[in-house]
Amino acid sequence: MHETHDHSVSGHSHNHGHSHGPAAFNRAFIVGIGLNVAFVIVEAFYGWRAESLALLADAGHNLSDVAGLLLSWGAVAAGRRAPDARHTYGWRRASILAAFANAVLLLVAMGSLLWEAAHRLHSPVPVAGLTVISVAAIGVVINGATAALFMAGREHDINIRGAFLHMAADALVSLGVALAGVLYLWWGWAWLDPVTSIVIALIIIMGTWGLFRQSLHLLFDGVPEGIELASVDAWLRSQPGVTDVHDLHVWAMSTTECALTAHLVMPSGHPGDAVLGAIENVLQREFSITHSTLQIELESHDHGCNTTIT
Repeated sequence: MHETHDHSVSGHSHNHGHSHGPAAFNRAFIVGIGLNVAFVIVEAFYGWRAESLALLADAGHNLSDVAGLLLSWGAVAAGRRAPDARHTYGWRRASILAAFANAVLLLVAMGSLLWEAAHRLHSPVPVAGLTVISVAAIGVVINGATAALFMAGREHDINIRGAFLHMAADALVSLGVALAGVLYLWWGWAWLDPVTSIVIALIIIMGTWGLFRQSLHLLFDGVPEGIELASVDAWLRSQPGVTDVHDLHVWAMSTTECALTAHLVMPSGHPGDAVLGAIENVLQREFSITHSTLQIELESHDHGCNTTIT
């Protein structure tokens, strides 16, 4: 005898804030994209006039950030599409794809910056220090303000974190460019421009690697960060009447929602909807698992997909 019990329980768990969070960032995306498009144009023009690799590279990086913001925003919109017969979970995974794309975009942009800076080191070119400082200072303000718009959502949504990292990275690059301009005016060392670019690029690569690794992990249905599968398994086994747990799977449906399926062996029979509902409420509240499907079995059966839990 097999019975399947499926609940999607909404409540006061962490997910309550997450499910409504992305919608609140529409204005942040609009403002961020608008500001950065305008700044890319200004920075590219003055970078060309001042012959500053750091400014030109930062303009290119800002342009990639506009694409990154568009990706993140598009993923938020796609995630709100209702499930249908062809996509039974909707398009929620778009947020994971966007986070991964943003990480790759940042790594490629920084790799390009390293390549160009290495070439410029062999033949340093004098730059217009005052122009570089002025434009970079504007970049610090614009990028820092845009990053602040996404700060609230970066902890619980790696898609929003990708947008935040892009803008925070840009603020850091602009700050470094401004500092290089000041030091150039002071000491006249033309090599400061490419060296600053190299240092900043390495810092950003180290900061982006975590986003890349985590988003790739979720793309392969890895257990989301912050959820210990062994703890979930142990808690399910501790429930009254449960003698065994198998076919336990936990994965991310999106960057803010997690799902679980499990077979609970209960020889005494189905415990009733109230008991299973209580289990699912705890899974949501304590483990941030928002969509759980529990199957009750009277005896254990090998379904060929047992998970090794360590």
